[in-house]
Amino acid sequence: MTPLVIGLIGIACLFGLMILRTPVAFAMLIVGFGGLYVLEGSRAAGGVLLIESYGAVSNYSLIVVPMFILLGNVSSAAGFSRALYDAAFAWVGRFRGGLASASVLGCAVFSAVSGSSVATAVTIGKVALPEMKRLGYGDGLATGAVAAGGTLGFLIPPSTGFVLYAILTEESVGKLFMAGILPGLLLMFLFMGTVWLISVFDPAAGPRGDDVALRDRMVLLGRAAPLLSIIGVSIGGIYAGIFTPVEASAIGAGLVILLAFAKRAINFAAFRGAVVETISTSAMLYMVVIGANVLNPFLAVTHIPEVLGNTLVGFGLGAYGTLLMIILGYVVLGMFLDGLSMLVVTIPIVFPVIQQLGFDPIWFGVVAVIVIEMGMITPPVGLNVFVVKGVAGDVPMATVFKGVMPFLFAMIVGLLLIIIFPSIALIIPQTMFG
Repeated sequence: MTPLVIGLIGIACLFGLMILRTPVAFAMLIVGFGGLYVLEGSRAAGGVLLIESYGAVSNYSLIVVPMFILLGNVSSAAGFSRALYDAAFAWVGRFRGGLASASVLGCAVFSAVSGSSVATAVTIGKVALPEMKRLGYGDGLATGAVAAGGTLGFLIPPSTGFVLYAILTEESVGKLFMAGILPGLLLMFLFMGTVWLISVFDPAAGPRGDDVALRDRMVLLGRAAPLLSIIGVSIGGIYAGIFTPVEASAIGAGLVILLAFAKRAINFAAFRGAVVETISTSAMLYMVVIGANVLNPFLAVTHIPEVLGNTLVGFGLGAYGTLLMIILGYVVLGMFLDGLSMLVVTIPIVFPVIQQLGFDPIWFGVVAVIVIEMGMITPPVGLNVFVVKGVAGDVPMATVFKGVMPFLFAMIVGLLLIIIFPSIALIIPQTMFG
């Protein structure tokens, strides 16, 4: 058999293993090592496994992941997410669908702490969904707003998705973080606009909340200010060039730990739980990176990325026509795979095509992350939908999927705007890095 045929068999085995619920990291390790063993022999396969494993875990840029995960876990354990949500509701709750808009706003702010879509959806969902149920919000709007808002955790920096994309493509983590800011804010406003439109056409789905006096709004904002300041220091420090993303992650984690203990918002048992959860999540992500780094040499030997690029270009669809094909492929994969799996499996294959077409790799990183976000709320997998269903309890799954559909349309609108106007994603990194 030719290397190309062996490569195609390997990809089929990879998806087969994931369908059988093999963890994506080990599926990539098995296929990457096994494929290299068949093509290059045991010595080459063993060498790649050792070298790439060491290279992955010793990657300085990857320190960003555990630090920001720790920041998010400590913030959640200390109850800071509640303060963010209360402040958001105080300012926007008096509008139609205000509580749902506050949920989206809370998700956006917490995304700048956690870097995780699932963590954002769970944390804000636990706070917001009981309140919306108490005030008579429609189940579809309530769950849809939280599920869609949670996807911002994969886009608004610090984003785990951007860190992995940077490692897989050897792009700048700092540039990707900065590129995600305006698209993240754009999606946030589109989600809030969607909430408002739903509430206008169905007032019962999103009733207005009580008007909060300006003095009380300022008090609630003051309670959220310490965490907002830490977010500002971390992200603002990167933008100002004061410190690198790795330094920003460590500073942010250190400050939130000091804040939690200074305010006596966390005890040692809860802190230990946050640390253990951080280690567990980080170990999983490190294994994913190791698996991807073992799989990539196998794909390179089989020439699959090169063949795919030539095939797509051969269709004569042009740059944007080919991009559309890639996006549609992501949409289909998103119906069956979680976002992390899609990212680490597909980027090594499609990235050479993107380079061949002349697209900016930072811009494509934003596009890819948004499309992967869409997969988080599309049936039949829709990871965020399942997470919100777990928090919502008695709300039928069909209702949750129905509730996210308007927000999915809003994401499509946002994606089109970023494709038509690439400067939305590129203006900040170009301003910073030239």
